[in-house]
Amino acid sequence: MSKHETPLIRAYWQQVGGTLIEEFPAVKRTQHNEARYIDAVIIPGEETKVTRAADVSLEGKDIMCVQAKRGRLGMYLMGQALFSQQLLERGFNPKSVLSVALCTRDDEVLRPLLEKHDNVKVIVIGPH
Repeated sequence: MSKHETPLIRAYWQQVGGTLIEEFPAVKRTQHNEARYIDAVIIPGEETKVTRAADVSLEGKDIMCVQAKRGRLGMYLMGQALFSQQLLERGFNPKSVLSVALCTRDDEVLRPLLEKHDNVKVIVIGPH
């Protein structure tokens, strides 16, 4: 993860608590596709700690996926938020997935478009 996104994710995680998995491997690389990583997955309500994906199961749990970008909400981050949610639902059988697009500046035109989708929200957090 980048030096810019990590502090944003950590600041958000400190607000919501739970178990944090950074750089969550949502899709393994094969000859037919690239590997896909989600900036962070948070399991709310569980022990507040940082762990590795290999040490937890998402099956049957309410989870959050977090994609972060320093700067204004943009279409790239929006796409990441939408598709990360779908990758987790498809590959890990969670009970529910709340997808968070985490950024340092809002966009009043784009936010309503993204938040029309179920369980997707924008969180604006000050730069760290």
